[in-house]
Amino acid sequence: MSVKISEKTIVSTLEKLEKLNLDEKLHAELSWCWNSFQYDNNPVGVIEKSKKALELLKAKREENNKSVAKKLVEDLEKIALN
Repeated sequence: MSVKISEKTIVSTLEKLEKLNLDEKLHAELSWCWNSFQYDNNPVGVIEKSKKALELLKAKREENNKSVAKKLVEDLEKIALN
């Protein structure tokens, strides 16, 4: 499984979840998985949590397309949909 996980995308996702006050548990889990990934390079947790974050951010973008950047959604899809 070759997955390119961008630090910028994950950090931006974490910042957006926090800024929009969306699912604090998911924020904590994604943050933990990201730190774990940096240590062991196992992308499973990051991918799983990215999928959940993608769903939330897409829904938020549908409500108000200025609340979440299209590029962030696209970058997150590259991680989550692998």
